[in-house]
Amino acid sequence: MAEIKPIKAWRYNDKLQKQIENLTSPLFDVVSPKQREALYKNPLNSIHLSVPLGGTESADMAAERLLKWKKEGVLVQDPLPGIYVYYQYFTLPGSSREMVRKGFITFIKAYDWDEKVILRHENTIPQSVNDRIEVLDKTQLNVSATHGLYSDPDFELEEYMDESMKSPLGELEDYQGVREVVSVIHDAKVIKKFIDKIAPQQIILADGHHRYEGSLLYRKKMMEQNPNHTGQEGYNYHMMYLTNANSDDLRILPTHRLIKNIPDFSESEILEKIKDDFFIKEVENPEDIHEIILGKQWAFGLLFKDNNYKIRLKPEKINELKWNFPDEVKSLDLTVLHYFFVEKVLGIKGEEQRSSENIEFERNFTACTRKLFSNEVQCALITKEISMEQVYKVCNTGFTMPQKSTYFYPKTICGFLFGSIQEDEFELPTYFRL
Repeated sequence: MAEIKPIKAWRYNDKLQKQIENLTSPLFDVVSPKQREALYKNPLNSIHLSVPLGGTESADMAAERLLKWKKEGVLVQDPLPGIYVYYQYFTLPGSSREMVRKGFITFIKAYDWDEKVILRHENTIPQSVNDRIEVLDKTQLNVSATHGLYSDPDFELEEYMDESMKSPLGELEDYQGVREVVSVIHDAKVIKKFIDKIAPQQIILADGHHRYEGSLLYRKKMMEQNPNHTGQEGYNYHMMYLTNANSDDLRILPTHRLIKNIPDFSESEILEKIKDDFFIKEVENPEDIHEIILGKQWAFGLLFKDNNYKIRLKPEKINELKWNFPDEVKSLDLTVLHYFFVEKVLGIKGEEQRSSENIEFERNFTACTRKLFSNEVQCALITKEISMEQVYKVCNTGFTMPQKSTYFYPKTICGFLFGSIQEDEFELPTYFRL
């Protein structure tokens, strides 16, 4: 059972809501150094809570700042708990069609992976998880919602969300060019419909694996310390943005791999090493790579500073993939890439790849070529998007994909609302204990 609860959200006060566009920030794992530098200059920007500036004391700094903001009324807690409806309006390159991803923000219990209520499809990087635990521990605040997928083929919840959107709490255009709109549902009877819809489901964690695992491990820590644990304390819950997996406006974009700082790196030696496993075809224009590999299984772009290639695994070679995975994971493009290229050619073993400083991840194709031309990286591996069907299949095996396999677009943002797990701020009125 996937248990959700409404939130008594903390939000910027009414006066600051008028400048909310200047107070929101990208998620901690996508904000660039340049963006951080600019956002830190605003003393009230949400980045000070999500990615606090400082060394080992950064989480303490975030907690101090949060307390100050509460006392000064910068942040105000909504008096009633609610389900916060969150719509993201966007277009994709090459298309004029405006799409809208519809969902809602709620608390959900931080279920352990082996309970199979919340399903993951990616591995996490330990250091990033530890950072999230520290900030959560010090602030007792879910600063940004992770992204989960539920199933509603008949779109039963959408009418309630659309109705709520007639009275938005806030609206802005974010750093991605996405129009973000938030509203709230306070009606207990309507909220009960959301609770009942989600209750029997398994939720696929689309984005925010580090933040969710941080909440999960923090819950375990607090359970061990609390002899009177009931399962209803604030630390049991985690803030999540839930969207309908049956929607046509759910988009997954590819994340490319950039290779850097490999000793004695040589383009000619790389090509020599891969020729037994891959078909290799030179491509004149790197901008054509997307169309050339589109729809072709185990096909990738391999870009160097001066030369570009399409590489495709020879079909019979898939049987030589030695990683102990089920076929649903072995057959993934990224599993093939990480085994036959990253491990076999570059020598970075599978268990080392999650934390390797030689691998950088980049969604933007233009940024990949720019970093090649400026010698920031040695080569770029251009990938294709993964399908929702593949995500489902992998989740149901209990295994995970290679890191950064999916990029659910658009990313959510931080700063519209915050969810406190501090007991006196988390507890709901009696009539909401549904």
